[in-house]
Amino acid sequence: MPGGANRPRALVSLLLPENNLLALHPGDTVGIVGGGQLGRMLAIAAARLGFQTAILDPQPDSPAFQVTNHKIVAAYDDSKALHQLASLSDVITYEFENVPVDALSKLGNDIKIHPSVQALETSQDRLVEKNFFQKSGIATALFFEVDDDNSLNTTLEQCGGQGILKTRRFGYDGKGQVRVSTTDPKSLKSALELATSAPCILEGLVDFGCEISIIAARGHDGVIATYDPAENVHRDGILRTSTVPANVSTETIKKATNIAGQVLEALEYVGVIGIEFFVMRDGALLVNEFAPRVHNSGHWTEAACAVSQFEQHIRAIAGLPLAKTHRLNDCRMENLIGDDMDEVPEILSKSDAVLHLYGKSEIRAGRKMGHVTYLCPQS
Repeated sequence: MPGGANRPRALVSLLLPENNLLALHPGDTVGIVGGGQLGRMLAIAAARLGFQTAILDPQPDSPAFQVTNHKIVAAYDDSKALHQLASLSDVITYEFENVPVDALSKLGNDIKIHPSVQALETSQDRLVEKNFFQKSGIATALFFEVDDDNSLNTTLEQCGGQGILKTRRFGYDGKGQVRVSTTDPKSLKSALELATSAPCILEGLVDFGCEISIIAARGHDGVIATYDPAENVHRDGILRTSTVPANVSTETIKKATNIAGQVLEALEYVGVIGIEFFVMRDGALLVNEFAPRVHNSGHWTEAACAVSQFEQHIRAIAGLPLAKTHRLNDCRMENLIGDDMDEVPEILSKSDAVLHLYGKSEIRAGRKMGHVTYLCPQS
């Protein structure tokens, strides 16, 4: 292993059982594909555990490059750069789900990749993802494949004349989707343009009471650890706040936790996963989607838990024991988007605020610049 010669052996014996042959050791290197804020926070967590990091990203000013040991500026599908990343690393992970599957698959025999390429591939296509849930017996909103104007019209009828049309691939933070209704000509035009530009999926509208998400992890040994669910509020398709505890019943929490475990086991997953749910007014759950990575709605864990989702992910992929996920405080995490950065001086004056800025050089509308978590005593 690249970092093996420099391992502090006394520390290793304290950290790891002698028979844990899968575990990385202090001084080993975690490779991360993607240098945005999630990659940055993963790199910080890895450093706390004594690991080095190597990060691949096409943008030379990527936030994660400020906190890593090795920088590789190249496209995500650059074969030479990926093999360089593999040569530097003892395990590879990724910070977002639009990583080219074919490129990572070529590395599969040379180095461990967690979460698996299978989990990544399932999450990249909304239709494949929905079919995975359906096959696993997990309820979702009504959905239909759409690839032209005829299928759009037919599926709209089956959805009662309205729904949300989404591209099957590459959409995030409200991009690549449109709310459509047969009574709204403008939305129909936008939906038709989207449907003819890329393969799509039409999802039926859901009359839900609230949205929650579960952050969970699974280790190499199959042990699963789940954080408390957060209640999420979105605006313009972008997460604005995550509040813990969520205002849902104990039974709903139990069902969400069980579904998270079911998904992790079905994918033979290693690492942290984020799963979003619609909570119906009767307490029933519909799964919206999963992200095979650390998740925006889990940022609160770095302020309100002894071990954050970021450290938990590093522990999982490195073969270390998963940490307990108990919450030390109630809290509310708020994303700082675009001009929300103007509020930073005021935030810094608040004694209950835990601020995390991402080091991005340019403020733009709709761009996540940081987050703040407000702590309060547990109720």
